[in-house]
Amino acid sequence: MKYIYILLTIVISLSFSSHSTTSYNSLENRQERVISDLFDQLVEHQVNPSFAVERSVNALLKRYPEQVDVVLKVAIAKFPQEYRQIICGALRAEPALTSDVISTLLQSEIATSTDIVSIAISEEPAYAKEIVQSAVSHFPEELDNIVRVAITTEPMMADNIINNTMQSYPEKLLDILVIAVKTFPEQVTSFVKDTLRLSSDDSDVISVAVSSSHREKTRDIISAAIQSGISHESATAAAIAGGANASDIARNSP
Repeated sequence: MKYIYILLTIVISLSFSSHSTTSYNSLENRQERVISDLFDQLVEHQVNPSFAVERSVNALLKRYPEQVDVVLKVAIAKFPQEYRQIICGALRAEPALTSDVISTLLQSEIATSTDIVSIAISEEPAYAKEIVQSAVSHFPEELDNIVRVAITTEPMMADNIINNTMQSYPEKLLDILVIAVKTFPEQVTSFVKDTLRLSSDDSDVISVAVSSSHREKTRDIISAAIQSGISHESATAAAIAGGANASDIARNSP
């Protein structure tokens, strides 16, 4: 394997250093051909063929992270069915490239946005917010499914993902709250408190939380609203607007 790395360094350096005498498009094509040839060699010399694509992508990006677009383009063209290996190999090479990797993969349409999000978050949960942000920016119409898959894949990051997405898309704040509450009903009070800090309409938040939750959670939602600084009367009125009945409200009387 060592001789391939030496070849990588020599050939890539020679190819990329010629930009002063070559047009941009010509250089770009040359870079892609070089990467393609080296990728083939790396795949061929992998000891374990089951992980050949992943390890080859990883090896190339560790040495040439600035060529992330070219490496992924080549890998996707050659092994589209191995998109999981491509994602894992790229993210393990350089986690800081997560946004670039996700963006390139989403644009390639090699897999659904939710599949890419799920695999990427499983691989790099610390970058869950960035992964969701990138996915939603490319497919805003799929925000609901992207967020749902993200928080289901990595529940420990649910609060951060929800808060970050709400801040980025305030016009979808209530929709995101519904997703959060229905996915993790036991965390409704936390979601309500967080949403109230971001919303300009307290009543809507309470109403939506109540209408999206089981009846037994009404008491917790009203309590959370009161703890957030909303009067008992306002919280109760909003809960009623959200579908709470008299017996639910009676249990919340001061």
